[in-house]
Amino acid sequence: MKEQPPRAATHLESMDRATGETIGRFECTTAGELGRVMEHARSAQRDWARLGAAQRAKRLESLASVMLARAREIAEVVARETGKPLGEALLSDVLVSLDSVRWHERHAASLLAPRRLAHHNPVFKGKRGWVEREPYGVVAVIAPWNYPLAIPMTTIAAALVAGNAVILKPSELVPWCGALVGELFDQAGLPVDLVQVIQGPGELGRALIEAGPDKVSFTGSVATGRLVAEACARRLIPSVLELGGKDAMIVLSDADLDAASSGAVWGGMTNCGQACLSVERIYVEPGVAGRFTELCVEKTKKLRLGSGLDPETDVGPMIHERQIERVERQLADAVKRGARVLTGGKRRRDLGPMFFEPTVISGVEPEMLLMQEETFGPVLAIAPAADAEEAVRLANETPFGLGASVWTADRRRGESLARQLCCGSVMINDVVSCYGIAEAPHGGRGASGWGRTHGESGVEEMVQVKYVDRDVFPRGTKPWWFPYDRGVVELAEGMLAALFGARAAERWRGLRNAWRSYRARRK
Repeated sequence: MKEQPPRAATHLESMDRATGETIGRFECTTAGELGRVMEHARSAQRDWARLGAAQRAKRLESLASVMLARAREIAEVVARETGKPLGEALLSDVLVSLDSVRWHERHAASLLAPRRLAHHNPVFKGKRGWVEREPYGVVAVIAPWNYPLAIPMTTIAAALVAGNAVILKPSELVPWCGALVGELFDQAGLPVDLVQVIQGPGELGRALIEAGPDKVSFTGSVATGRLVAEACARRLIPSVLELGGKDAMIVLSDADLDAASSGAVWGGMTNCGQACLSVERIYVEPGVAGRFTELCVEKTKKLRLGSGLDPETDVGPMIHERQIERVERQLADAVKRGARVLTGGKRRRDLGPMFFEPTVISGVEPEMLLMQEETFGPVLAIAPAADAEEAVRLANETPFGLGASVWTADRRRGESLARQLCCGSVMINDVVSCYGIAEAPHGGRGASGWGRTHGESGVEEMVQVKYVDRDVFPRGTKPWWFPYDRGVVELAEGMLAALFGARAAERWRGLRNAWRSYRARRK
């Protein structure tokens, strides 16, 4: 009998990560439906763009009101589907999303207003020029599972105030969260089809790019990001890619070790370590390495594992079996090469199918997988560094470049080291929380991707820049127009001398003479 190809999934199942229970089913969008989805998006976008930035921003007020009214409900869905504690869902997803919406609501009009350009070259003083910002059209947002509200909402808010329509493809692991995003925009009374949510496996994201959006914003793994970049490049579609990181934390000998260790434990274990800005590598100066490590172990042992819906839970379950296997593979490699697990390092099947103990490991070396690959799990890897200079060198020895942190009591030294770190964000005496600052640009370099979200940079990603100028003397001819002759050459030489020569009086005298000669020839 001829083997039949597997049938495409028609529904996605939503899972409670703590229990493994199925808590919802959501209908998949087929690739064949994307043409209609795109057509509806383009129709909605044309009317939306005509409103102007100020009116578009004002329409976000109702969205913020709806989100606030449903905050607890949203947080509970996020906690169940992702596994993160309820308090984290409220702070890192709901609060960050609300703050981003409010920021765009208040600042979009000024950011998108035409901006006059003052021409510094006297040759162009007869022009009045300005820059306008116009929407791309339809922006495809392909979002991850770890922050299923905050990450897409930040990008969608920027896209909308800029005048775009949005098609959101959430991760197949969090379909309920994705559906909620669509509900919020519908309930807020924004135009029909302005924000559409499509549901499906990873292949649907590829089909979405093939459907021809005007820009793509993707957050996810490096492997998938490469595929997205290639698909966009074939169609010359611009993209924003945020592909994760291997963030380093540098602890200097003058740091407040109590604060630094608490920051490390939270930065490495928040969302069970499944954050792009998670602390994944820690380099500590020798004089304080022992005490710092002791404090990290002590505080990690006190973390309480459990369901995200339990308000006493510190760390919830991981998202998927493959994430747990990645952590186990990296830990096994490190131990085999001589590293030592100081606490944690094991599954907790007694709590549920996706639980893994918060882990602290020391004696790690640069060549270990744990220090090379993104871990995306609850692991703190602590390594010695001879001094601050070596710590910076080790921190920069990675293909990633998303974030890093420096811990020191010396402000100037901290800022100096921050400038030497090759990444998109550096925090001094804090970790991770820079993502929650609505006006701070977020993004990386190297394997961490390109482009920025958040703030003015995020809005700029959602517009095409157009330069317009008006000539003050519309009836005159320009000296650089045809026909060319000796006078044009002499005038050009006079301009060069006047604009860039050494002595001002001689420069302008030469230009005046060349201009008179040019005008005489043209008459």
